[in-house]
Amino acid sequence: MFEQTGPMRTGTMAAAVAVMAVLGAACANADEPRHFANADDAVLVSKGRVEYAQYCGSCHGRNLQGQALWQLQDQFVGRRAPAQDATGHTWQHSDENLFHMVKFGRFPDAPKGAVSYMPAFADSLNDAEILAVLAFIKARWPIGIRASQASLNPGFAGMPADIGSTAWTLPPNCSASFQNWAEGSR
Repeated sequence: MFEQTGPMRTGTMAAAVAVMAVLGAACANADEPRHFANADDAVLVSKGRVEYAQYCGSCHGRNLQGQALWQLQDQFVGRRAPAQDATGHTWQHSDENLFHMVKFGRFPDAPKGAVSYMPAFADSLNDAEILAVLAFIKARWPIGIRASQASLNPGFAGMPADIGSTAWTLPPNCSASFQNWAEGSR
């Protein structure tokens, strides 16, 4: 997205927030999400940092950068741990789906025969610890990515509190979030 200044930037950001609110309201349940990782909760994020270092950092990288060549499409695709930072695709999934991936090693809507190399942490981490890890990961994302990811959660859960008072842009590939939302709302 190009850099804008002054009233034009504010108007464009307000329009983006309004569009995201409409999209979120269209797919939101009246209830809060079952599993929500609050990246604005400093205590939760701090706990998640410790859990991430112990359980996730050896594969996904100490700085959330993923394994080398994780994006390469070859015979080892899916075996390399993807980045959890802004360069990865984690933000293109709802908190509920991310929770399910960490707990069970697969997304809930993955075909039964699909192979996942992600280990299941159901026996190692309890639900609160999984949510802490996810909160830590989300807290490291730029505000535009957090806004895009929040649009995938029921009720827009996780929309940064300072979204209206901070300059930000949507990520270049935020259309993936819209496509996921559109498919899920059919």
